[in-house]
Amino acid sequence: MQLVIGNKNYSSWSMRPWVLMRGLGLPFEERKLSFLLGLGTGFRDEMLKVSPAARVPVLVDGDLTVWDSLAIAEYLHERFPDRGVWPKTLPQRTRARTLCAEMHAGFGALRQHCPMNVEASLPEAGARVLREQLQVQRDLARIDQMWSEALAGSGGPFLFGPFGAVDAYFAPVALRVRTYGLPLSRPCAAYAERLLAAPGPAAWIADALQEHEFVPEDEPYRQKP
Repeated sequence: MQLVIGNKNYSSWSMRPWVLMRGLGLPFEERKLSFLLGLGTGFRDEMLKVSPAARVPVLVDGDLTVWDSLAIAEYLHERFPDRGVWPKTLPQRTRARTLCAEMHAGFGALRQHCPMNVEASLPEAGARVLREQLQVQRDLARIDQMWSEALAGSGGPFLFGPFGAVDAYFAPVALRVRTYGLPLSRPCAAYAERLLAAPGPAAWIADALQEHEFVPEDEPYRQKP
């Protein structure tokens, strides 16, 4: 299997299947396309060779191409049903899928005003966003509620016990919390740090810190060094 991704420093959607596959020990080859190509037409042209959607991530498995991070998670569950992509029981699987679907479709304010930026530390920007953007506060409160309920039900260490797709889906949120110094309840803040220390996210973070590529459109709070 080959996973086509964008920059690890910025691409939250790419992060989700990558950390899931790495965390569950699923074999794959990585192909990274730099967002710097997007300053011209290079990124879209290269992506169109892989997927008609022209967006990352894309999973290529033989003659089959799967785009969209949630579709990739479902494909991995079908392909590797015993590897723990989703929880074991139907109620837990349903709940985990529901949380992922809510993340997939919502939280636009958090995405817009706190874009993923692994290597940055921007607590002042985070504080300003929280003062000025009520919807970001609401997004953060809803995430805290989702995580709190899941952790209380499972007992941890991850949302439904073992690491799985739902945790991979929220890994970029945990990174936003760290980058922008966003407040969470104590149990949720501890979960976010456990999640970032898990094998898949930790490996992604280590790679992101080695990229040294500055993409201006993904840096609303900083000037190019």
